[in-house]
Amino acid sequence: MSRCIVFDLDGTLADTSGDLIAAANACFADMGAATRLDPMADAGTALRGGRAMLTLGLKREFGSVDETIVARYYPFLLQAYSQAIDVHTVLYEGALEAVLRLRALGDKVAICTNKPEGLANILMMRLGVRDHFDALIGADTLPTRKPDPAPLLAAIQLSGGQRERSVLVGDTVTDRETARAAAVPSILVEFGPSGADMAALEPDALLRHYNDLEDVLAKVCP
Repeated sequence: MSRCIVFDLDGTLADTSGDLIAAANACFADMGAATRLDPMADAGTALRGGRAMLTLGLKREFGSVDETIVARYYPFLLQAYSQAIDVHTVLYEGALEAVLRLRALGDKVAICTNKPEGLANILMMRLGVRDHFDALIGADTLPTRKPDPAPLLAAIQLSGGQRERSVLVGDTVTDRETARAAAVPSILVEFGPSGADMAALEPDALLRHYNDLEDVLAKVCP
């Protein structure tokens, strides 16, 4: 039976932090705030999503966070992001090659992300790699999102995989919790902004570089 490898997107397959931070900074400029997020220092927050970036910036600006402002500016952030979604974004070194090797072995590959489905599809098409994935499930594809296991299970099913032969590759505690809830092994990557923190989350395995993916997969899903 072939395996199904499901990848998170932001911080796992691609470094999207630069374009996400640019969208968040457009929000702060629009609201007249002096705060700007830093593309390097705040990359880890960016990869946790739009609301996390807005929360961080508002806390720095005002010392507290008004959730109504976060809710008001989140659609603005998504719009700004959609207009410049691939200016700075790049796939991590070796990611595409690893996906192609898995497909050549007969494995299924899918994406399960908390980025809205439409934006995720646009980004993957702009990067020229959407056709290499059998399925893509986003934050709004289903009524629930990660860490609920339903999106992961849907990605597995839609790609033609089986849960018992599946693995989730991610970069956050959300991915670890999603995999645990779905009874699927997790691999967390160490090359992102929060890579040094991954071991403490106790995934089934850690990945230092995509060149090592097949060897790591052989240990958790032979």
